[in-house]
Amino acid sequence: MHDHDTSERLASYADVLAGELPDTWTSTHLPPEAKDDLAELADRIWDLDLVAASLSEHPLQQAAVLSRPDGAQLVLVDRHDERDGFLIAAVASRALPDEAYRTVPEPNGIALADDPFLSAERVSGDLLARYDSALAQVRHNALGGIEPSQPDRVVLTWQPDGSVATAPDGDRASAVLVANSFIQDPHSGIYRLSGDDTRAQARALREIGPQLDALGIGTALQRPAGRTAPTSAPASVPPSPAGSRSPATRAR
Repeated sequence: MHDHDTSERLASYADVLAGELPDTWTSTHLPPEAKDDLAELADRIWDLDLVAASLSEHPLQQAAVLSRPDGAQLVLVDRHDERDGFLIAAVASRALPDEAYRTVPEPNGIALADDPFLSAERVSGDLLARYDSALAQVRHNALGGIEPSQPDRVVLTWQPDGSVATAPDGDRASAVLVANSFIQDPHSGIYRLSGDDTRAQARALREIGPQLDALGIGTALQRPAGRTAPTSAPASVPPSPAGSRSPATRAR
């Protein structure tokens, strides 16, 4: 039997905690009635230690999800021991493919005392630091060898199928790419320009250079061995390629 006071306590704690974490976080409470949402959330909790052990004995009856604008999420759940406070864990993003989690260690969750202000310091210095590091690795894996871009440079990478792919950093660069026939993959966030029509592809590559340059954004074309780029494409010294988990085993 779940009581209203317990739900109010969790929701209030999560609201305060969200306001004390660095950057901007919002909190959403999932009550016992939200059975489908709780089941889906439990499957994405990125933990193989403290929180996983607790959930194996006490399935989620409620939770509070803390979300950051970039898609990062933390989940706050009840403790089932003699101590006050809660457990908090990272959430694996459903927007990233399972394969991207291979080889990335779980940023296991932690126990929090019954003081959201002190807990915010611990989350920031411990769990959040590990989560951001793990999430960066997963996002890099999702790029599939595509060199990440920077705010002032878009890196374009030839693909084996003849398309060109890139992972822009910022809405301005993304808008230029979309205006020139790049299509975003909703799961990985990667933008691709088809190579089915090589003339259209070359024209698009030729046109995005000046458009990005007008925004103060440079371009670099990464040419894998054995692939020759069209002469009309924006030329630049290719950056050094960056390097690449079975899907994360998520607590249930």
